[in-house]
Amino acid sequence: ISCRVTMTTLRRFVMDDLFKISNINLDHLTETFSMAFYMDYMVRYPDYFKCVEGANGDIMGYVIGKAEGRHHLLHGHVSAVTVAPTYRRLGLADLLMNDLENVSIKQYNAYFVDLFVRASNSAAIKMYKKFGYSVYRRILGYYSSPGNKEDGLDMRKAMPRDKKKKSIIPLEHPIHPSELEFD
Repeated sequence: ISCRVTMTTLRRFVMDDLFKISNINLDHLTETFSMAFYMDYMVRYPDYFKCVEGANGDIMGYVIGKAEGRHHLLHGHVSAVTVAPTYRRLGLADLLMNDLENVSIKQYNAYFVDLFVRASNSAAIKMYKKFGYSVYRRILGYYSSPGNKEDGLDMRKAMPRDKKKKSIIPLEHPIHPSELEFD
């Protein structure tokens, strides 16, 4: 795992960290969630909720994920990965994503890891492609707010269990959010 920052600690996210992430969550590129969302992930998926802490005690970035699916759909899911603007381009997102992938492999023997990204977020798409992810399918109107709907992209990366990489063969047509499978 490459990271161009020294004196950082990759560790599990804890309750007190919720008071330290404003520098990250106030950024316009970061999706923010309710306190209940963060607490649910801390309790249900502690191995998938990690942060990078600097020597000064700042939370520099975090990743939130979970395991879902059964049989050939068993996979790790990235719910959020974000790095504070002042700590971007240091390799922290790579560090966090690699950790989530390792949990998916070692603890769940997952077939793939997936994530959803706004179709307009070209910087994030480029970063995920650099990490080995490819677009699996387009989800029509996945991101919606009053008066605005935006497509999402389901990006995937095959894990070692998927030797033939069947989980990342792109779908030929877009789907609607109601067609997503979560079990």
